[in-house]
Amino acid sequence: MSPPESAPGQRWGRYLGVLAVLAFVLIAIHTVTNKATLVLGIEPGHRLPPFTVPLAVGDENGDADIATHANDGAAGRVAACDLRGAELLNVCELYEQGPVVLALFVDSGSCPDILSDMQALAPSFPGVRFAAVAIKGNRGRLRRLVRSQQLTLPVGIDSDGAVATLYQVASCPQVTFAYPGGVVQSAVLLSRPSRAALRDRLSELVAAARARGWRGAAP
Repeated sequence: MSPPESAPGQRWGRYLGVLAVLAFVLIAIHTVTNKATLVLGIEPGHRLPPFTVPLAVGDENGDADIATHANDGAAGRVAACDLRGAELLNVCELYEQGPVVLALFVDSGSCPDILSDMQALAPSFPGVRFAAVAIKGNRGRLRRLVRSQQLTLPVGIDSDGAVATLYQVASCPQVTFAYPGGVVQSAVLLSRPSRAALRDRLSELVAAARARGWRGAAP
């Protein structure tokens, strides 16, 4: 049975939602590119800023916690690294377990395609923690995306854009590579690479992590 056609108002509502997300990304790009010193994402050698966000597939709601310590004002009452739970994505918890590949994206257009690349490569890189965060994502659309791509990597929701601001989002997708312990290993990717190129970056991350003493499983 074919689904009924959407009413004009519903169609316009969806278009406006997509435009709002794209406008947010463009504002972020404009903000970043107009700084005196051009900054694109978190620079190599710097630690990933802490954050905790709800998972798209869970029932937990709320804005991102980006607090660096307890009672950190608008950033959060609980330090982000200390906020754990089955329905939460905590970047500190990720980098405590191994190297991290973190994609920030918007859930429209071709931007989410990076997730299928990460999902396909993850089995070849055991011990590497793959995760993604949707900037101002729509939970229903994200849940459909997780199901359709059969994603097992955690996908969080940055409902108020706090993580996007914290990570100086300048493109879609924006992919960050970090060592165990959270120090950024190399320059962020500012566009979706070929799957072969992403595999090469992952191999470099693993080799560099091993050179620093990480003893995770070999690819």
